[in-house]
Amino acid sequence: MYYAIICEDQRDSLSKRVKSRPAHLQRLHELEKQGRILTAGPHPAVDNEDPGDKGFVGSLIIAEFNSIEQAEQWAKDDPYVDTGVYKKVTVKPFKRVF
Repeated sequence: MYYAIICEDQRDSLSKRVKSRPAHLQRLHELEKQGRILTAGPHPAVDNEDPGDKGFVGSLIIAEFNSIEQAEQWAKDDPYVDTGVYKKVTVKPFKRVF
């Protein structure tokens, strides 16, 4: 089943995000190689694909896991959690319709 991993950034976390981005992306690429990722990306802080120094306010990852517990554990182990980029992470089941 798919799960939506909805992440909210700490204020002024851009420098932490930039520093831990390679490790974060590596984990996403692993899901992609396994054919388990539906979509993933950040939420820009402003209405622009490249928010510059305004940074981001969070991220959304929709990926396939065997259970909500597995999805929660995967989210908990994210480098953005470890480095303090995210202040809140919510995992919800997601039913793909389109």
